[in-house]
Amino acid sequence: MSSFPEIPLDAWRPTKNTLHLYLQIVGKIRLQMHPRVNHWWHVPLYVSPRGLTTRTIPKSGGSFEIEFDFHEHALKIKTSDGRYEDFALYDGLSVADFYASLFSNLAKLGLRPKIKAEPYEAPSTTPFADDHENCSYDKEYVERFHKVLVAVDDIFEEFRGRFTGKSTPVHLFWHSFDLALTRFSGKPAPPIDGANMVTREAYSHEVISFGFWFGDDKENSVAAPAFYSYTAPKPDGLENEPLQPDTAFWTPDGGMALLMYDDIRNTENSRQQILDFLESTYKAGAKRAGWDTTSFVLSRI
Repeated sequence: MSSFPEIPLDAWRPTKNTLHLYLQIVGKIRLQMHPRVNHWWHVPLYVSPRGLTTRTIPKSGGSFEIEFDFHEHALKIKTSDGRYEDFALYDGLSVADFYASLFSNLAKLGLRPKIKAEPYEAPSTTPFADDHENCSYDKEYVERFHKVLVAVDDIFEEFRGRFTGKSTPVHLFWHSFDLALTRFSGKPAPPIDGANMVTREAYSHEVISFGFWFGDDKENSVAAPAFYSYTAPKPDGLENEPLQPDTAFWTPDGGMALLMYDDIRNTENSRQQILDFLESTYKAGAKRAGWDTTSFVLSRI
């Protein structure tokens, strides 16, 4: 199967919604137990060869990791002293059952995190322990989801390596269900009026962000898989800058550039088209926002 398999939102929406909530539960554990890092870098999950992982989370006298294994379809918990617990992921496993199983297995390992056990900007508002409605787990689409993540993560890592300035890791934000990468100019950004603490910290400095999402049903969102980029604060005239490839476009308000997944996934040079999109959106934002575009570029060897 192609590195970019077909993954229309309509075909796996119930599974995507359930998986989104699973990820939020695990992500909130990382948020609560990992030392704080600037711009919420201690919050996301990361693509792994087998699925998604918290990577190492410190604990008293050691560390642990939680990983979604999308090959074996299991949730695995490993500790630095060699202990291990897991449980299966399957169609019919409700969010409530996932939540109970996870915390039961963590307790067996002496781990008792305390989280705010309710969704955050997710397709449900029901507390995790009470959510028996979201229980879909289509293994085929979960495997496609992972295959796409692996391919996109690889491309984003290559693009990240071209920049010597401050940059995030390539990471998956579990609140918005997107794989993202952000570059920083090094300059503080003006405060955003009325912003909550999450937004204030995320956009305390000038950024150009790049990402990939699988589509969602939120108002003003794109209900299809797409690559995106935006510059914050948005500079004047950003939408007048050219984009590559030809299928890329600016949203009507000019605040975001999009490259639709289905426009490039079957092309012979899809990887290069994605890299061209990322590079063109960076140049557009950096030019209009007055970034130093020479000091932060890695010289070609």
